[in-house]
Amino acid sequence: MRVMVLVKANEQSERGEMPSEKLLTEMTAFNEELAKAGVMLAGDGLHPSARGVRVAFRGSERKVIDGPFAETKELLAGYWIWQVKSLDEAVEWVRRMPAPDDGADEAIVEIRPVFEDEDFGDALTPELREREAALRAQTGA
Repeated sequence: MRVMVLVKANEQSERGEMPSEKLLTEMTAFNEELAKAGVMLAGDGLHPSARGVRVAFRGSERKVIDGPFAETKELLAGYWIWQVKSLDEAVEWVRRMPAPDDGADEAIVEIRPVFEDEDFGDALTPELREREAALRAQTGA
C-alpha cells in the first residue's frame, strides 16, 4: 500500500525559517534509511504558504487566492510518498523519524492511504485503467 505522510506546518516553517544543520542531518539519515528499506518513493519540503496560492472553485468560477493562509495548523510543511505493507508499518516509521519542528512547537504528522486502482471497483472501467496506466508510464509514477 502507498501512503502519503504529511508534515504539518508550524509557526517556524510558515516564517520561512530553515531547519538547523542538526535536523537536516537527522532527516537525511532517516530518508536514507527509508530509501534503503525500499519505503520512500518521493518526498520534499514545501515553501511557506506566503509563496503559494490557492484556487477556489465555485461552479464554473475560479478564484486565485494568494498566500499566506491563516490557520497554520491546517497547512503543510512537507510530504513523503511511501510504499508500506500496512498503515501500522507507516506509523512505526513515523515514530522513528526525527521531530520535524526543531524543538520550536508541537509537530503533527498525518498519514493517509493513497487510493489504488482496486479501490474504485467497477467505476474504473478497463478503458479507464488503460488510460491511467498510460498516464503513469508517461509521468514515471
